[in-house]
Amino acid sequence: MRIYKILRAPEWEALAAAGQTMGAPVDVADGFIHFSTAAQAAETAARHFAGVEGLILAAFEADSLGPALIWEPSRGGALFPHLYGPLRLADVIWHAPLPLVAGAHVFPEMG
Repeated sequence: MRIYKILRAPEWEALAAAGQTMGAPVDVADGFIHFSTAAQAAETAARHFAGVEGLILAAFEADSLGPALIWEPSRGGALFPHLYGPLRLADVIWHAPLPLVAGAHVFPEMG
């Protein structure tokens, strides 16, 4: 199963330069890297990145992240993938920009 991480441009640039990161400030504060499923990603963008330009969507294979990936209840009891460890550039399957059009982020095909 693929899962997705939404990153601001400076966060993506830091990951690309260093090869790994402990995530955005919210990830560091919470102690884990926040991910979304394909079905959750648009709502995540709307709730936590409203109006933010220059976002990058990165795709990961959940199984390849190993036991550090734990599914935990969040919004309304839905299970969200949380990574208790560094986010590694080597684990990125693909990445794409999330352009902001008419106030909403436009997502690429997330197959």
